[in-house]
This record gives sequence, structure tokens and C-alpha cells, in this order.
Amino acid sequence: MHNHVLPRPARRLRTATAPLLPVSAHSQSTILPDRLSITLPVPPSINHQYATVKARRVLSSVGRAYKALVGGLVLVALARSPHREPLYRLLRQAPLSLAIRFHFQSAVRRDVDSGLKIAQDALCEALGINDNRITEIHLYKHADPVRPRIEVSLRPAALRS
Repeated sequence: MHNHVLPRPARRLRTATAPLLPVSAHSQSTILPDRLSITLPVPPSINHQYATVKARRVLSSVGRAYKALVGGLVLVALARSPHREPLYRLLRQAPLSLAIRFHFQSAVRRDVDSGLKIAQDALCEALGINDNRITEIHLYKHADPVRPRIEVSLRPAALRS
């Protein structure tokens, strides 16, 4: 009988779930008829967002958990807002601008764009809109070792002539 110790999955689980823990369920949000602003947890690193299954790249369980968490936080914020219906109407018809301020534990350990796609997908899925409606993106990177988070804003894009 062979007693094999499998430290790798346990180590991966601790590392992979860590980004979901620092932000509490008390997400700050501002919802106006023309804008959604919400504070969300930092997405898992790109190395933890995907897994290879039968030679295909798929969203990992950590990635799915992050998207579910974000979806829940967005839906709770919208449920509390008297502006949700006008906002939904506007977001479904206008080209959109997405701004994300990443507040990482350390400014040098993560790329500014490493969490963009999963955060964008999670937000758009929660709102029931296709992310191809986003025509401009603004990304910012800061360090906040005490309270890592992302501050997301979605609004109609500025019209250009």
C-alpha cells in the first residue's frame, strides 16, 4: 500500500481562495440612473482563474466562485436602489464605459490588467448585459495592504464626434 501525500491541491486551495476573503459582504455602492459604482473583492490572479480539463482551458472553481460572489453583491446593491430600472434601461441601449481601480495588497505583485476580464464578465453577467457593449475601459492600479479591493464604475460612454 502506498501512502502518497498530495500537498499541491491543499496549497493551491489556500492560495486560490485568499483573494476572496479580504472584502466583506458590506460592499459599498452608488447607483444612479446613469451610473453604477461598486466596491468589490480583488479578483483571483490569472493563474487561479482557469484550469485545464481534457486539454481545454475552463474557468476554475475559484473563478466561478468569484463571479458568483460579484453577481450576488451587484444584485443586492441593485435591489436596494430606487434607480435600478432607469439604470437597466440605459445600460442595455448605450455604449458603455468601464473604469476599475485596483487596490492590490502590493502594487508590484500584480499587473493592472490581470483581473480585468473576470471582473468585467462578472459585472456584465450580473447586469444581464453583453460585455461587447463596453467601448472604453479605464484601469488604475494602487496599493492598499490593509484593504485590497476593486472600485468599479459602469456608465454610458462619452459620445465622440
